[in-house]
Amino acid sequence: MPIRLIVGLGNPGQEYAQTRHNAGFWFVDNLAGSSSALARESRYNALAAKTRIAGQEVWLLEPQTFMNRSGQSVGAIARFFKIMPDEILVAHDELDLAPGIAKIKKGGSSGGHNGLKDITAALGTQDYWRLRIGIGHPRTQNLQQPVVDYVLHRPRKEEQALIDEAIAKSLKVVDLLCEGKFEAAMMQLHTSNS
Repeated sequence: MPIRLIVGLGNPGQEYAQTRHNAGFWFVDNLAGSSSALARESRYNALAAKTRIAGQEVWLLEPQTFMNRSGQSVGAIARFFKIMPDEILVAHDELDLAPGIAKIKKGGSSGGHNGLKDITAALGTQDYWRLRIGIGHPRTQNLQQPVVDYVLHRPRKEEQALIDEAIAKSLKVVDLLCEGKFEAAMMQLHTSNS
């Protein structure tokens, strides 16, 4: 099944806009560009846009709830348009990957990510696609900062450049995902990480 809904996770509001936890928003913002600007959709409590990618009609979504309530928006739009979990790609920040790395996977645990936990609860399954955008972990960077504090702060300049690079590489495989060519998309993205 091709991807019909691409969700970027983040927290709404200017105070969070540049924080690591908003890497999913950054991805969808880049994807939306100026051709299909995101608009407020109150029935989904989100910013949303309908666009065409690789000839397919695709919804772009940025929930405007806080991260731990992301499932409200995703569940609402998926039910309304009868979008199945395996037709959904959720882009999110990933502590277990270094900045500059992005990986695609389907299903699996939330890994402690509250946005993913809530989406899994709303969809009733873990079997949706994820684009994991590496932001690094405070421990691997020898920081004593608690994880919650780390994700809600801006990346250092050199980290931001690497995250932007990972997002750029991820954008190059979106057409494949929207054509349902998941193996090819994963091979291309995961190879570009090395």
